[in-house]
Amino acid sequence: MQPLAVYVNWTAYDELADTIELTESLAMRQLDELLRLRSHGVQLDAYIMDAFWYDVDSGYRAWRKPHWPDGPDRWLNACHEHNVIPGLWFSTNSLCHMNAVPTWEDSMNRQRTAMCMFDGGFMTDFLDVLQHWYDRGIRVFKFDFVKFDAASVNAEHEHLPHEIIALNHAALRSGLGAFRRRNPDACLMAFNGFGGIQSNTSEPFRKTVDVRLLDAFDSLYCGDPCPIDVPMWSLWRSQDVYSDHMVRHYLLNGIPLDRIDSAAFVVGATATAYWRKTVAWKGMLLLVLARGGRISTYYGSLGLIDDEKAAWFAKAQGMFLDIQARGQFQAFGGMAGEAQPYGYAGVMQDGAVYVVVNPSQSETSVVLPAADGRHLPRDGRVLFHDAGYEPQLSQAGVKLGPEQMCLIGYGSYADEAYDLGVQEDVVVPAAIGSLEAVFEVTGHNEVSATITPPSEQDLRITMVQRNAAGIAHRSCGGCPPDGRPMSDILRIAARQGGSDVPVEVRHDIMIWSGMSWAVGEIRQTHLKPGDPLRIVCSSTETQALQLSAQVHGVRYA
Repeated sequence: MQPLAVYVNWTAYDELADTIELTESLAMRQLDELLRLRSHGVQLDAYIMDAFWYDVDSGYRAWRKPHWPDGPDRWLNACHEHNVIPGLWFSTNSLCHMNAVPTWEDSMNRQRTAMCMFDGGFMTDFLDVLQHWYDRGIRVFKFDFVKFDAASVNAEHEHLPHEIIALNHAALRSGLGAFRRRNPDACLMAFNGFGGIQSNTSEPFRKTVDVRLLDAFDSLYCGDPCPIDVPMWSLWRSQDVYSDHMVRHYLLNGIPLDRIDSAAFVVGATATAYWRKTVAWKGMLLLVLARGGRISTYYGSLGLIDDEKAAWFAKAQGMFLDIQARGQFQAFGGMAGEAQPYGYAGVMQDGAVYVVVNPSQSETSVVLPAADGRHLPRDGRVLFHDAGYEPQLSQAGVKLGPEQMCLIGYGSYADEAYDLGVQEDVVVPAAIGSLEAVFEVTGHNEVSATITPPSEQDLRITMVQRNAAGIAHRSCGGCPPDGRPMSDILRIAARQGGSDVPVEVRHDIMIWSGMSWAVGEIRQTHLKPGDPLRIVCSSTETQALQLSAQVHGVRYA
């Protein structure tokens, strides 16, 4: 299968964590932007219309009005005219803001939230719906929110819970297998509910993904980008690292790298995108490409990528898609969720590229595996890195600053023609070191310490909250319009000489997926060297949690 670049319009709108609705005008505007990016060399082969395109009473057979007054014809015709492959989102067998149609009734579970896939009329009707849209030109199908434990009232009486899960699995694989045989050019993508521990990256590894799903699907997604359960100053890098942890989780479950969709490229001004727009987008893109998925998805509002960004996008994408088509990718290093350095290597006959990440709070040397089974060539070149700390390349590998990523080229890729510059909106300290700080419990979900701050250094304070079993506990303040920013829940405060000291944080926004940590920095200009500084870390959660905290001295270039 040739690499397929798929645009998904979710986060250009957001009807779950935000209030921006999908309309025909929004969808067509994104198609225009897609074509503009194509004119600059960006590869975007397909366009998926994500959730809420459907009339709630239609069983996916009609489009929502008044948002689509004439149905999908204008969008479908424009896609076909410009050789864009159209795709549609489906909620598989759960009811996502929709009502059951009569043919689904005998498949409904007792809670009336999902349909059994092996009993009643749902599965036959659902496959008819897929065929209907295939016949209308849809070629990419996104399956979301599957419920393998859904049982009709009849099946609930006849089968044990584990039997219900197995029968639903078999029914879905069989049905989609028959659909694929009838329509061999259809592309099927699996999303939420198809396996994987996606809500917490501190849990011990275990098998949770059924590899037999690859018989039905071209790709399995490994989770919406969200903060990893490792404290990081850069909220955006923490999302990069989360997706890398999930890719490794799926690899350990036996899913090949090229069948994993990290779904991690998101640009947007909605809640699901954490309102990031295009902050730190370059590193995000490079990691999506380096993970090696044959199907790569790009989410959000494409108008945020101006022509200058589009040219950079095309240059980076062209390099990696060439390796996808003619070379191979491999993952190396430790687990991101344990703050261990890691990376990806894209290997060609005449050269290789490495994308390397240090998720820890220390300067770290990363040994690069030989792409050809021998030794690394001597002509390596750093092609891209975060601002601040200068990566130090050696014969064995590379030394990176805390939370830093970089791209390195070897062989033919060591040419300056592949240079991609510096990511200026992620700044890595030029130096970092741990400071002695003894945090003691001083209240309910509160720890504090008193330190003597050093001169000529900023302070970086990290806090993590865990449950009694030592598993990271995620807090969430909700979503717009009534949600609270995470900085109201996970707090870092400081006082010196009887006065509050400003603490800068990056988690002062609503985060729908929750967070288990907080990181704050105090600028040296706000400190009096030699005077005691009291640091208090707390959580407003009502249940008793275990809080731990550390302090680092950092110096920016």
